[in-house]
Formats: sequence, C-alpha cells, structure tokens
Amino acid sequence: MTLRINLALLAVAALVNVSAHAADFKLSSQTIKNNKPLDSLQVFNRFGCNGGNTSPDLHWSGEPAGTKSFAITIYDPSAPSISGWWHWTMVNIPASVHNLEIDAGNANGKNVPAGAVQGRNDYGYAGFGGACPPPGFKSHPYIFTVWALDTDKLPITEESSGALVGYQLKAHMIAKAELKPVYGKK
Repeated sequence: MTLRINLALLAVAALVNVSAHAADFKLSSQTIKNNKPLDSLQVFNRFGCNGGNTSPDLHWSGEPAGTKSFAITIYDPSAPSISGWWHWTMVNIPASVHNLEIDAGNANGKNVPAGAVQGRNDYGYAGFGGACPPPGFKSHPYIFTVWALDTDKLPITEESSGALVGYQLKAHMIAKAELKPVYGKK
C-alpha cells in the first residue's frame, strides 16, 4: 500500500513540475492576438477568399529545460470537415530559434530557419495556408501553437500531412503555448 501511495505522489509531483514549466512557456505576436480577428494578411487567397496568405510573426520564450527543438502548427478545429483543417506545420526548428518573422511560412521556403521543414497543409502544399472558412459560418478559432520537443529532429518531410505531424508532436511534446485568434466570413 505504501508503495502505491509513494508512486502516486511521485506521479502528482511530476505533473505539477511539468505544469509549472508549461506555465512559463509563452507564445506572442505583434500581428495576431487571442480572440481578435485575423488581419486580411493571414487570409487565404483562393477558394473565394481574398487575402495576403502570409504567416504572422511569432515569438516564444520560457521553454522548459530539455527542449531540443520547436515546431509550429496552425489548426482550425471548427472547419466543416470530420478532421478540422491544418493551415501550417513547421518542425525541426532549432532550439536556438525563438521567433519567426512575417512570411516565414512562404511556400518558397526561403524564410524557413535552417534545418526546419514545413509539412503539407490541407490546401495540398508545404507552407502557410491562411484562413478561409465558408461564408455564413460563425467565426472559427485558429489555434497557433508552438511546441517544445524532446528531440532535435522529427521524421517529417514536405509531403507529411498535418495528422502525421500531430502524431509526432504528441509523442515528443514537453510543453506547448498557444494563441487563438478568430476569423469568419459573412
């Protein structure tokens, strides 16, 4: 019985320690804000949407000890599909990098940090794909996440789907930080 109690206390202590580190991990941006509408610059430029299709600036700090790399994802869980919508994935961002400038997600790859890889978004190409919900739907949340990972390299290529990237991220996550702007069309 004492062994079970000790193991339970150790598990609780580990969770508290991880939670404390996660609380210090922050994601910020000059371009996007929690619960505020995305700028037209972050809106897709096809399928009835007319935007700049440009990824925002992202800055992060306070990652936990042991972080070996970072990843960025943008996901819309409210997309009218059975699996949501992946707008952007970038993995293998070196642990020394703590920001991405505007347009880092350009499909031409010229603004991607050395060693990082962009996966395939649900529009079908590697790079940032902006918001483009169907007309008449309420505003969607766009979850911008920076992931602190316990590995310096994930086995991801430009052909890797958001689902595959998400699977790898869950397996290697130490902590994550999020921003949740919104966007909708009338």
